[in-house]
Amino acid sequence: MLKLPRGSIAHIPRRLAELQIRQNKRERDSDSDAERPRMTSILRYLPLTLSLLGGCLCAPPGNVGLDSLNLENYDLTEETDWETIHLLYTYDDLESKIEVGTVAPPSTAPLANRKTTPHKTPPPALEEEVPLRPRPTQVPTRLDFGGPGLFGPQTGMGLPTCLLCVCIGTSVYCDDADLEDVPPLPKDTTYFYGRFNKITGVRDTDFAHLKKLKHIDLTGNQIAEMGEDALRTLPTLEELLLPENRLWRLPELPPTLRRIDVRHNRLISTGMRPEAFKDMIRLEFLYLSHNYLDFVPAPLPDSLRVLNLQNNNIQSLSENTFCNQHDPSYIRRALEDIRLDGNPINLSHFPGAYGCLPRLPTGRTR
Repeated sequence: MLKLPRGSIAHIPRRLAELQIRQNKRERDSDSDAERPRMTSILRYLPLTLSLLGGCLCAPPGNVGLDSLNLENYDLTEETDWETIHLLYTYDDLESKIEVGTVAPPSTAPLANRKTTPHKTPPPALEEEVPLRPRPTQVPTRLDFGGPGLFGPQTGMGLPTCLLCVCIGTSVYCDDADLEDVPPLPKDTTYFYGRFNKITGVRDTDFAHLKKLKHIDLTGNQIAEMGEDALRTLPTLEELLLPENRLWRLPELPPTLRRIDVRHNRLISTGMRPEAFKDMIRLEFLYLSHNYLDFVPAPLPDSLRVLNLQNNNIQSLSENTFCNQHDPSYIRRALEDIRLDGNPINLSHFPGAYGCLPRLPTGRTR
């Protein structure tokens, strides 16, 4: 029988426990050595696996092919011009639109302390309708030269006429203004147009103060009478236009005239002064057609270039009408246009009346 020393039995359990721990450690070490090559292989292929999984997760579902693509807007036959490709697209709509407004600052006063003024509406009994004055629809057509007011005597020679007519510089335009009298004109007026009105007469005082007046045009009125001194005192008058009126006679005219036009009136030969145009050494144009004249108003100035006498009642000519019977060599060189058509005269019966003219008159020869 084996005899053990005292106290050795007590150390057996502890010793067995230590042996067991060592055995377990050796087993774990052996297991880790066996797993190390496998883990190395897994880590080596892990990035490739993740990349493949990512591509699969991002792809759209379904089968992908040319049939599922919209190729109508693509030209697969030509090469892309990368230099001009930016011209195919516009980016204007991509710009952000910013609206700028003004916002009133919020009130800092408490709501309880704010005071609001209610809108006061007057009761119906206190409301009063104020009638508006009617606006004038037409400018007065007759000027009151004798009464007070804008066109009264105190302003008759000033500028108020320009409120009714149009004044541009020294020209006054009163056309188609329903005037019945010649309006008072500014003293510096040089051109006056009063066409297509209802003026029935011209008085001696209408143009008396106009020392610079050069042109008078009263076409298309109803003038039947003119004062004997209505035009005589005008020192610078050059053009007098009175066609389409009712004149049966002419007043004394100033010698400065270059153009006289009294067509389509009612002039008669006894209504003109004897030798009315003799002293007009600057007269070039004389229009007397469509009247009731019985003869040519001779003598005529040598400066005359145009003489219109058509559609009158002229029946005869004399050798002194255009020429000078006492001077056979006299030639009227300036007078190139004489109209006698529309008259009962036969020009072939008076060959000596136009021998000094550069051109034959126009008229009936049979």
